[in-house]
Amino acid sequence: MVKLKEMMRKGIHISSLVIPLSYRYIIGFHHRKLTFSILLVCFVLSLTIEFYRFWQRSFRVTFYRVFGMVLRRHEINNFTGATYLLFSAMLVVAFFPPKIAFCAMAYLSIGDTLAALVGMNWGKRKFLGMSKSLEGSLACFLGTLIFGVFYLPLPQAIIGAVSATLAELWDLPIDDNIKIPITSALVLALSGIFV
Repeated sequence: MVKLKEMMRKGIHISSLVIPLSYRYIIGFHHRKLTFSILLVCFVLSLTIEFYRFWQRSFRVTFYRVFGMVLRRHEINNFTGATYLLFSAMLVVAFFPPKIAFCAMAYLSIGDTLAALVGMNWGKRKFLGMSKSLEGSLACFLGTLIFGVFYLPLPQAIIGAVSATLAELWDLPIDDNIKIPITSALVLALSGIFV
């Protein structure tokens, strides 16, 4: 049951690739303000739904009936991953060059999904006392690297993949939907100065 729940969740998670792909191929990097505005509207809508489910019991019951299968325990009384994802997407679009924002958002969709699915199904070797597996982290690295080489110079693609993998692995009490894209964007921006 737990595996099915996580696989359903990651199926939804990989669909978030629509955000960076739309930014790159549909809206276009030159319409950065439009992309930010769309993300802002989606974020405000998501926040409204979140607070409404906190305050309205009848809505909360309906919300859990529809989405309960894919919610993690900590999301019952806290924001969902979708809200954090929209927030981080908004931040990277606002503060980073378009190509970096595009890659950072895609790293979250691809890397986090692969790390979870591979780690859950084939993860045997755990890092020092952590819940994350070597196999999951390797899948995260390879997935983000393969994606990155299509859009970045190879050294920067490697650096970006390493940063996304370390952010996913890092057991900080910060949601992965914020941690991975923000860390990746910062590292990619800094690496762009030297690479």
